[in-house]
Amino acid sequence: MSEPTCAQHVVRGLLDHGIDTLFCLPGVQNDHFFNALYDERERIRIVHTRHEQAASYMALGAAMATGRPAAYCVVPGPGVLNTTAALSTAYACNAPVLAITGQIPHRHIGRGYGMLHELPDQLAILRSLTKWSERIRAPHEAPLLVAEAFRQLRSSRPRPVALECAMDVWGRRGAAAAVPVAVPAAPAVDPAALDKAAALLLEARRPLIVVGGGAQDCGEAVRRLAEALQAPVQSYRMGRGVLDARHPLAITPPVGHRMWREVDLVLAIGTRMQTQSMVWGMDAGIKVVRIEVDPDELERHGVPDAALCGRAAEVVPALLERVLAGVGTRPSREAELDTHRRAVDEQLAAMQPQLDYIRAIREVLPEDGIFVEDMTQVGYTSRVAFPVYRPRTYLSSGYQGTLGWGYATALGAKVARPQAAVVSVNGDGGFMFNVQELATAMQHGIGVVAIVFDDGAFGNVRRMQQMQFPGRTIAETLVNPDFVQLARSFGMSAERAESPAELRRSLGAALASDRPTLIHVPVGELPDPWRFLNMPRLRG
Repeated sequence: MSEPTCAQHVVRGLLDHGIDTLFCLPGVQNDHFFNALYDERERIRIVHTRHEQAASYMALGAAMATGRPAAYCVVPGPGVLNTTAALSTAYACNAPVLAITGQIPHRHIGRGYGMLHELPDQLAILRSLTKWSERIRAPHEAPLLVAEAFRQLRSSRPRPVALECAMDVWGRRGAAAAVPVAVPAAPAVDPAALDKAAALLLEARRPLIVVGGGAQDCGEAVRRLAEALQAPVQSYRMGRGVLDARHPLAITPPVGHRMWREVDLVLAIGTRMQTQSMVWGMDAGIKVVRIEVDPDELERHGVPDAALCGRAAEVVPALLERVLAGVGTRPSREAELDTHRRAVDEQLAAMQPQLDYIRAIREVLPEDGIFVEDMTQVGYTSRVAFPVYRPRTYLSSGYQGTLGWGYATALGAKVARPQAAVVSVNGDGGFMFNVQELATAMQHGIGVVAIVFDDGAFGNVRRMQQMQFPGRTIAETLVNPDFVQLARSFGMSAERAESPAELRRSLGAALASDRPTLIHVPVGELPDPWRFLNMPRLRG
């Protein structure tokens, strides 16, 4: 029996590390790799897309919806470049995405011959967008490099990684020693640091807990800690769902902003805390306790009063144990928070019809259903108005603000969590970035419901131009297809909903069918949500 090819070593490594789906678009530089995939097609599902960007976004959606590594494969050169927006978004959102790409023939790399799909330095591009990237140069290197890729994905901060392999190396045969699958150890937390953090929490009278994406796996411990301290828990984008939005201590950023002047301690769990540090303002009256797995993040905005470096899922329970030992009973802050909520709700009431559309979606989307927000007016408003009940059910592109990512990302989330209902909320501008993936949804039977809110423009661009340069709008008006007929031309279910009540009915029927569906919602110019997202400085 002949020795395995390099490609076979890589495919076996993917399977060993739990990859059961690969999002991809084939091409000549990866022919040997896809030939190896053919042999394992019963164990690894191949989901091919109509554009490389969709393959990478689908891997991103799968990783974000599960918290587990997901992988995609594309050709080099333009194929890789088409995935860079997804890689930068995975980097921003700390998502464990593995990019696999081919290369030109090994002996020609870096020589500038003008080979098909050649880039001056593809590996440098990948390294600028990932936590770690490397080139497989021979079959015997493949198992070790695959194992290292997954070690990087699972250790410390889970950002994307990449592997590239030359087209002539994929097919080379050679023996390679198996590399055992290992679970990277988490950094040990200093007991003295835990004691100091607990003491600061117990001294605080007006604490605030801020949670980000790094807290998605410790919701129960966060809930118990918040209740013990009577500390409100604020989340935004990546931290939505860590604490059920219906909990009396769960608050949105506008509520947190109202309380910010009186906060005397912030416990930041798995969050950059960029808004509070750089926008709302800090001063000597606020103690800071940070829990971060990434040591570089701990002091990015100054030296905290207590720093706990470790996985939040391990650190928060240890901190909770110390707090419970000394906290006693604290008076409820429910009435105080309700007062702030009512004040914010009164202001938010002007956000119509966005609010009614958001309520219609929430009423029919199951508690574990996944809401994928794209860069659109309803999406922006949802950041502070859409109640999220469970972890990993609100997907956002974070600080990258990646227009057009939503539909393909939602497809990946649905593939990874097929039992969950998945809704993609788009504007007409962003939806057209990946409209071709209607074909992918139908070909692979991916039952995502795409809601397209259509105002015939890049609505946010238009508003900003009108506010800054009255009467001088430019390059913001759009010509759109008939979205319903377009979706139906692919064989997809599609309807038009012209009110929140109609959206509620159409969405309920679509979710019940679990089939790929598009719902077109014509809207006019919508009120500005940004005063609830970009709030003024209060301290410092």
